[in-house]
Amino acid sequence: MKRLTLGIVLSAALLGCSDDEQGMPAKDAPEKHTADVVAGKAFAAQECKACHGLDGKGAVPAIPHLAAQRERYLIAALNAYKEGKRTHAALREIAAHMTDADARNVAAYYASQPPVKTKPAADDGFASPYAHGKKLAAACARCHGEDGNSSTPGTPSLAGQQPRYLVVAMQEYLKKERKASPMHALLPGLTQLDKESLALYFASQAPVQRAAPPFGDAAAGEPLSAVCGGCHGSHGVSTDSATPSLAGQDAHYLVDAIKAYRTTRQRENMRLYVTGLSDTEVQNIAAFYAVQKSTAAEKGETLVKDLTAKCERCHAADVDIPGMVVPKIRGQDRDYLVMALRAYRDDRRESSMMHKMSLPYSDSIIESISSFYASQPAR
Repeated sequence: MKRLTLGIVLSAALLGCSDDEQGMPAKDAPEKHTADVVAGKAFAAQECKACHGLDGKGAVPAIPHLAAQRERYLIAALNAYKEGKRTHAALREIAAHMTDADARNVAAYYASQPPVKTKPAADDGFASPYAHGKKLAAACARCHGEDGNSSTPGTPSLAGQQPRYLVVAMQEYLKKERKASPMHALLPGLTQLDKESLALYFASQAPVQRAAPPFGDAAAGEPLSAVCGGCHGSHGVSTDSATPSLAGQDAHYLVDAIKAYRTTRQRENMRLYVTGLSDTEVQNIAAFYAVQKSTAAEKGETLVKDLTAKCERCHAADVDIPGMVVPKIRGQDRDYLVMALRAYRDDRRESSMMHKMSLPYSDSIIESISSFYASQPAR
């Protein structure tokens, strides 16, 4: 259900865990060797200063801060560049010519620097995608209801709907792949983050229980819905964020939508099934789903808080788990965190625990998590 929904020296994944997460000992772990901090400073002045500064502060947005970072994580990151597991061209070139002693020394130097001081979080509108979506939803209330529960026949309810599906639906209206509506004139003004925030807000609202519609036979519609259940879930409650829930939906809208798959909507599997249904059968299916009880698909109001609580299990500054090489991320550059999380989500960085954790989340969630950590005091 949760599929909503991520530089430069030592950069490529300053967010995330290395292969050492799997219980392998860290390569050239600092406790096994004596590092020369003075030599590390000299190396940093020659090779790293232009991007990361001699104080370990990224020179521009999207370059990670290295100051006060865990020493063994910095070494693991450099080894990843050297082995070709990370792809930044300049970093791979630098790492390829570094000795193991160079890596230990420069890592020890940056780890010894005081943390970069963070600035108060800027109000960019996405600190809480749920709150941002709630503001945007005011423009939808006239037709879809203040909380997404429509009371207008033929107008779909959005409350509790799956978030990725809602984003896709908005995009289909923009491409004129669905029947136009006066309210859809608002869509071109929305950014992708706006759409995702709006979808998260509506997905988090509780759907109301509907009365039986004035047409159709719900009992007759239940056996006809058996094929639908494979995608749309038991009794129409979807568990896939890209597949819509049908439970509790307006029956008039369901009839129109089912019939649209015969002609204009582009879903081949749907078209093959609905083409063989009579109008009476379509009404019966709509009547069955309309009276089913649905639930909210997300918990958007607490989602970011819940996610950062999970992140803290490994990334908190006072947590150092034996056998794992995990970076500190409080006070890290926001743009870099966004870039790193997107890279893990989109499979552009080596597979790891972070890839699996980042996979379900949309840009709005990634932006929010990154904003949260960038505004936290580094330690």
